[in-house]
Order: sequence, then C-alpha cells, then structure tokens
Amino acid sequence: MPTTPVSREDKLAALARLDRFSRMADNAIRIPFTRFRIGFEPLIGLVPVLGDFAGLIMSGYVLLEAHRAGANTRIKGQMIRNMAIDFFGGLVPVIGDAFDFAFKANARNAKLLREYLEIELQPEPKPAFPWKQLLVMIGILSALTALGVLVLGAV
Repeated sequence: MPTTPVSREDKLAALARLDRFSRMADNAIRIPFTRFRIGFEPLIGLVPVLGDFAGLIMSGYVLLEAHRAGANTRIKGQMIRNMAIDFFGGLVPVIGDAFDFAFKANARNAKLLREYLEIELQPEPKPAFPWKQLLVMIGILSALTALGVLVLGAV
C-alpha cells in the first residue's frame, strides 16, 4: 500500500490509464466478421518464450497502477494470479497462443481494479438519525417523570 493517501482524482486517472492500456493490450483489433477482439499482447505472445515474457512485463504495468491507486493486497494477489495464469498458459506451444487470445489477463485485472475502486470512490452515506436512541431516552425520561409524580403524590 502506498504510504500517502491516494486522492480521488489519482484513482480516477489510474482507471482511465488502465482502460486505455487494457484496450490496447487485449482488445485493440476487431477480428473481421466476428465479435472477437484481440490486442497487442497476444500478438507479441506469438514469439515463443520471449513474447510471453514481454507480455508478463506489460501485465506488470497494470499491477503497478493498482499499487499506485491504493488497491489492497487481496486485489493485487488476484491480479498476480491472473498474470501467472496468462504467462504459464501462454508458454504451452500452439494451445498457449490460443489461450493468450482468449484469457485477456490485462482486461481482467483492469476490471478487478475498476470494481474495487468504484466501491472506494462511492460517497460515504450520511449517518441515519438515531431514532431508537431518541425513543429510549424519551421512555426513560417518561418513566422517571412518572416515578417522580408517584413519589411526590404519595408524600
């Protein structure tokens, strides 16, 4: 976690950068006559081993942005898991290349961070009026008043 608090503007800026990056990395090019999109990372991953390492380094950018935006360790752990799945899945010859086209770790990680930060960026609800405490206090005061009337009336 960063040592200084992350402002709302910094979190929104990180989301905007991640949206652009994940779109470029995983969804930049539409395959004609299909609804499927691919990005530059799976294309780079076609180069055996080196392409997968390059993709892992690219995915590290998303993790760095998550850290800068103040994501907790659970979210960063899920991101690392997605990066590892993408990396090791991509190492398998032929099948790994198809896996890279389908898994889209950067888009998954950007979505994880977006969901986390949307919760963080929600305004805090106003505290509700303490009706129960008010009613209890009125009840106690009423009981004490009634007791006082009974004691003073008996004297």
